[in-house]
Amino acid sequence: MEEKEISQAVIGRLPRYFRYLGELRDKGVERISSQELSKLMKVTASQIRQDFNNFGGFGQQGYGYNVNYLYDEIGKILGLDKAHHLIIIGSGNLGQAIANYMNFERRGFIFKGIFDNNPALKGKVVRGLEIQPMENMEAFIKDNDVDIAVLTIPKTAAVSVAEVLVKNGIKAIWNFAHCDLNVGDDVVVENVHLTDSLLKLSYNFNCKNKNS
Repeated sequence: MEEKEISQAVIGRLPRYFRYLGELRDKGVERISSQELSKLMKVTASQIRQDFNNFGGFGQQGYGYNVNYLYDEIGKILGLDKAHHLIIIGSGNLGQAIANYMNFERRGFIFKGIFDNNPALKGKVVRGLEIQPMENMEAFIKDNDVDIAVLTIPKTAAVSVAEVLVKNGIKAIWNFAHCDLNVGDDVVVENVHLTDSLLKLSYNFNCKNKNS
C-alpha cells in the first residue's frame, strides 16, 4: 500500500500540536475536543480534524481526544520514539546556545560532538562536550553513529561542509547558515533563517501600527 504524502503545511503544525498537548498533559487534562483545542491554538476545529485525519483521526466523534494518547502518537509521527545522535558544526554563540539547550535531549536528540576551525576554541568544553578541530569530524561521525548535523557556520563554508557531511553518511542537516542548502533527495535539510523570521515580525508589527 502506497504511503500517503502529507503536506508540509500539516507537518509544520505537528510540533505545535505536540507542544500544546504536552502542556495540557502536564496540567492533568485527560480529554480535549477539537473545539477546545481550536480555542487554545487559534486553529480552526475543522483544520485540526483534517490534520489528524491524515494519520488516522485519533479521536471519536462527540468524545474528543485522549490527551496522553494523542501526545504519544504525534511524538511517534515526529520520530521522538527513537534517539538521534547530533553534532554541531560551529561553536560560536549560536552553536553553544543550541548545545546548552537541555530540552533537546529530553526529546531524544543527543549531542555527541561539537566542531570548529578556530584554534582558539580547541579544547573548550560546552556542556560536557570538548570542542574539536574540523579535521576530527569525519572519523567522529563514523565512530559515533551520527545521523544529524547542525550547521551554525558562515554561508561561505556551509556548502562545502555540507558536502563532506553527506559524503560521510549524514542523513539530515539543521542549517542555520545564511543560505539554502540543496544536497540531494537522500538528505533532509531544514534551512532556518533567523533574519527572515525577524523581518516577518517587522512586517506584521508595522502593519499593525499602521492600522491602529
